[in-house]
Amino acid sequence: MTEAVLAPPRRPGAPAPIRVASVPASHVYVRHLGDPGDADGVLRLPDPPPADGRTVPGGWWPPLMLDPAWIDAHHAEFDLMHVHFGFDSVEPAALHAIARRLRTHGKPLVYTVHDLRNPHHPDPGDHLAQLDVLIEAADVLITLTPGAAREIERRWGRRPHVLPHPHVVEAELVRGERPPTRQFGVGVHVKSLRANMDPLPVLEVLAGVVAELSGAVLRINLHDELFDPGNHWYDPRTGAALLAFRDRPQVEVRVHGYFSDAELWQYLSSLSVSVLPYRFGTHSGWLEACYDLGTAVLAPDCGHYGDQRPCHTYGFGADGLDAGSLRRAVLAAHAAPAPRATWPERLGERRALAAAHRRLYERALS
Repeated sequence: MTEAVLAPPRRPGAPAPIRVASVPASHVYVRHLGDPGDADGVLRLPDPPPADGRTVPGGWWPPLMLDPAWIDAHHAEFDLMHVHFGFDSVEPAALHAIARRLRTHGKPLVYTVHDLRNPHHPDPGDHLAQLDVLIEAADVLITLTPGAAREIERRWGRRPHVLPHPHVVEAELVRGERPPTRQFGVGVHVKSLRANMDPLPVLEVLAGVVAELSGAVLRINLHDELFDPGNHWYDPRTGAALLAFRDRPQVEVRVHGYFSDAELWQYLSSLSVSVLPYRFGTHSGWLEACYDLGTAVLAPDCGHYGDQRPCHTYGFGADGLDAGSLRRAVLAAHAAPAPRATWPERLGERRALAAAHRRLYERALS
């Protein structure tokens, strides 16, 4: 059972608290929507812990709030529900039932459209059916970029509010100096080859371009679970093709377990450029972390990555790879310093995001 969220004593002039059943609450994106000084008066319920302990590192999987029975049992503890992600395995019929129970109890639904195409699903059909329910049922719609808002309006006839992604990396690292580097490091982290990853054609081009640049190196990282026969992500054939890049000049390949946050920030800070080898997708927290740390990003022109933060884009999507545009993007990144967030900018943005969410919650409740 989720413990009731008790409001702290209210300061004179402080806004009345709004209690949000946030799905999820502990993910870094959601945590950084709150005002760092709690001036927004928004209280997000903690993620209910699964009885069997199944969690992702953030602690929010599976999202137990997405259950009509949970809503019936806990509706007195929250004022509205805000869904972000975590509904991958929830059937559209169940999402309909969740929306009905919220309406029954007089609880508005806010939905932030992070993904117009789920990066974990090779086929878009299931996610599209879920979007049909959530976008229609939501009292307030939010998305992260103007391009995504236009696409949502074109496809569903509703115009979302556009609110940018908050910082991902904590303040001390955003403020910190980048470590000195002697090489132009181009990184591709293929992780565990989720559905939208198609690294091999991208790496072929990158290996050729890097070999032409003095002092440049291509760093390829992949998770060791690709070589574990008992793992869901077992893919030794692609893993072997990735390892073969070790034989190319100026290329390094590293196989390892999942990075901790500290290891990930250290890895990204060691790169000059991080290349996203995505055939489809919408937005990226990885791109935001690179912006926080001052690492340039090469993003595909599918989705709305180029609309999210300053980055170099190249042609990659359902029609394949535009090798010439990828080559030009590498050379452009090599020729110019990467854009980087400042902490005053990120702090001001976070406070503005908190205030904007507060206003939208008030509107939904009215």
